[in-house]
Amino acid sequence: MTDGAHLGNAAWLKDGAVARLLALLDRDGEEARVVGGAVRDALMRLPVDETDVATTAVPEEVVRRAEAAGFKAIPTGIEHGTVTVVIDGRPFEVTTLREDVETYGRKARVAFGRDWRADAERRDFTINALSASADGKVYDFVGGFADIVAHRVRFIGDPEKRIAEDYLRILRFFRFHAHFGEGTPDPAGLLACIRARAGLDTLSRERVRMELLKLFIAPRATPTLVVMVECGLLGMALGGVPYIASFENMVKVEAAASAHPDAVRRLGALNVQVTEDAERLAQRLRLSNAESERLAALDRWWRVSPAASEQAAHALLYQLGPQSFTDRVLLAWSRSAAGAANNAWRDLASLPQRWTAPAFPLKAADFTRRGVVVGRGLGAAMRAAKQAWIEADFPTDGAAIDAIAEQAVQQTMASD
Repeated sequence: MTDGAHLGNAAWLKDGAVARLLALLDRDGEEARVVGGAVRDALMRLPVDETDVATTAVPEEVVRRAEAAGFKAIPTGIEHGTVTVVIDGRPFEVTTLREDVETYGRKARVAFGRDWRADAERRDFTINALSASADGKVYDFVGGFADIVAHRVRFIGDPEKRIAEDYLRILRFFRFHAHFGEGTPDPAGLLACIRARAGLDTLSRERVRMELLKLFIAPRATPTLVVMVECGLLGMALGGVPYIASFENMVKVEAAASAHPDAVRRLGALNVQVTEDAERLAQRLRLSNAESERLAALDRWWRVSPAASEQAAHALLYQLGPQSFTDRVLLAWSRSAAGAANNAWRDLASLPQRWTAPAFPLKAADFTRRGVVVGRGLGAAMRAAKQAWIEADFPTDGAAIDAIAEQAVQQTMASD
């Protein structure tokens, strides 16, 4: 076990809900520690967002103590030793120490235990196997602290064995490297991922989607994706040819436009050229309806240019809405000859912050009082008026709006 690592006076550990939970479970012959990502992130001076706890207490005892203290206890995975304890509206996963008795794919038959080393050795990567007691002392049985210092993501034990337990660990290896690693990935882990790559086809689409979207917004996503392409892994996951240069340019133009890193937008840059690509990704990765619609809205990105008229830009923003407009503009910018410092592209990308389309000012009554009969003619008149209003660059003055309505009525009546 590594000596010397300590969380110091971390406020999140010593105050509030975490401290109350540890105090509840770390007594009367039982021990409890914070485990996994919270310890890793604290040691790396990163924000601690989620806090998981491991304990020697069996699940039934965890439930009993939580309820006696007035906390809500939810048996979210009690057969595997996990209880979710809710304190002040904040959920914490509390898991009893475990040892794998038998492993088959993602499933494992486990036995509850009291051995902290055995529990650490069954985890995926060394940097995720650290634990910390309530006083801030860090326990490291697998060399995770040294790997944090070295910015190295390394499987615990035999990488091929760890991957065979869950093939999603192939993608997690690259995702964690993109977030926390530096330089080239760990050679032993990389070789094991390449050898086990056929296992990616056994994974659910939802799990693949989750890992890829997290990877895309990581600080070192681009060099990590380059390695995945070289190893033949990224094409397998996406089912199409990845465009790494477009992805990297998207990272740059997002920064130039002061846009937050966006996983779906970056997925579009990486793997969408035409509508069929968006449809394939929606199916392959089981994207949500909202995500699928955003990719589909990237269609005709090649028509976007800052050289177009302001009216054309306004019309596109009105048609797509702010988010899809930004997505399409940034994709076109990322694939243009202009660099990330181009002011014309930056101005176009900032249009949603500078201009908001007014609501269409005409109602059905504006046409019926002009003699249009309710029915298909009314719908045609309203559509014609809206198109004319858009082409006139969204006027708001009454005279212009009346003129648009009158012209639409005349066109409709003439066509009848």
